[in-house]
Amino acid sequence: MAHINLLPWREAALKAQQKEYFSILAAVGLTVLALVLIINFYFQARIDGQNSKNQYLKNEIVQLDIKIDEIKTLNDKKASLQKRIEVVEQLQRSRNVGTQVLDEIAKIIPNGIYITEMEKKGNTLHLIGKSESNNHLANMIRAVELSDFFIDATPESITADDGSPKLLSSFIMKVKIKGLMDDAKTSKGGK
Repeated sequence: MAHINLLPWREAALKAQQKEYFSILAAVGLTVLALVLIINFYFQARIDGQNSKNQYLKNEIVQLDIKIDEIKTLNDKKASLQKRIEVVEQLQRSRNVGTQVLDEIAKIIPNGIYITEMEKKGNTLHLIGKSESNNHLANMIRAVELSDFFIDATPESITADDGSPKLLSSFIMKVKIKGLMDDAKTSKGGK
């Protein structure tokens, strides 16, 4: 019995162990590879989901930027229309100014005052005339201040006419019209 060779059995057992080792190693390798692929797919799916959310947000931001631009143009149009409406309203208010001025002048001028020249520039009325006395002129200034149509009566000059037979004094007066914008302001605003 001393001559029994156990080597083939040991070689077969060693080969079986090696085969089992390599199959376990291959199984572990395949499991690790599958695990890495699953983790990779998981994180890639999350990255793709986040990228799609980011792209959606970018598209929405572009849409909102377009709407903001539309709102800005609408606000510009609104401001332009508002200016036009104000000009039309001003023109509507000043439509009958000439008639109203003459009517109001007839009401506020007392006896003894004679208007020789009247000129309207913007919302200012320049009156040039003659007065029999300074009291009549003071009464006219008071009537202007009480008027609903005129404000700010400012006499610029009062000079006595020595050469006239009735001793009339000449005067120049500025009177402003209420609620009427200056023509210079409307022409600047209209441009």
